[in-house]
Order: sequence, then structure tokens, then C-alpha cells
Amino acid sequence: MTTEERFERIEHVTAGLAEERKRDREEFRALWRDTQRQLNDLALKLADTNDRLSARIADLAEESRAADQRLAVRLEETDKRLSARIEALVSAMGEFIASQTRK
Repeated sequence: MTTEERFERIEHVTAGLAEERKRDREEFRALWRDTQRQLNDLALKLADTNDRLSARIADLAEESRAADQRLAVRLEETDKRLSARIEALVSAMGEFIASQTRK
């Protein structure tokens, strides 16, 4: 192989490597753009999910407050009835004891 043939071979290999590098660079850029697009889509989905979750949490908090208020009303009513029953029982016991001591 002559020197001239070797130079041509080197130039051919170098040109092939340069072309391969150019294709790789274009492929990497396309992958980068695709990755960026996917990241943007993911960010939008996350923001949407966050908004929906925040709204649902607010709804659940409101429902919980309303349920707590209803429970407080029921507890107060039950407490009043229990107090009245205890008072009646104590009064009846007092009357019974007083009637037993009078005999």
C-alpha cells in the first residue's frame, strides 16, 4: 500500500467517523428534545394532580368539620339527657332513703 493510498484510507475512515459523530449528535439532540418534552408533560400532570388533590383535601376537611359539628351537637344532647337521668336517679334515691328513715 502506497503512502497516497494510506492517506486516502485515513481520509475515508476519518470522514466515516465524522459522519457517524454527526448522526450521533443529531440523535442525542432528538433524544434531548424528547426528554424535555416528556419532562414538561410530567410537570403539567403533576401540577394537575396537585390541584385535584388540594381540592379534594379541602373538600374532605370541610366534610370533617361539618361531621365534627354534628357530633358535638349529638354529644351535647346526650350529655343533657344523661345529666337529667342522673339527677332523676339521685333524687329518687334521696326520696327512697328519706322514706326508709321515716318508717
